Amino acid sequence: MDYKKTNAPQTTTVHDLVEMAEPTGNIYETVCIIGKRANQISAEMKSDLEKKLQEFATMTDNLEEISENREQIEISRFYEKLPKPTLIATQEYLDNKLAYRNISKEREEL
Repeated sequence: MDYKKTNAPQTTTVHDLVEMAEPTGNIYETVCIIGKRANQISAEMKSDLEKKLQEFATMTDNLEEISENREQIEISRFYEKLPKPTLIATQEYLDNKLAYRNISKEREEL
């Protein structure tokens, strides 16, 4: 996922929860959907960051190497400036980019 292209806000915004819950009909189900997606995004971001920082891992730590590693600092700053996973997941939900289903509702309909 390209986090630069997300149109999620950098800070928390206020949303009408009743309006957000219209597609599911249940506000708790909506929150659960957004929460699960936020966990997925968080895990993906963490693995991406670990892969990028793995390049800089060394077996011996020298003070010179630690203070001179500007690229590692830039990567860390990039990830710090990204919107939080919850905000990205909420924006995806509002933009109808999330696919979800309720298995228990599907069983009741059968």
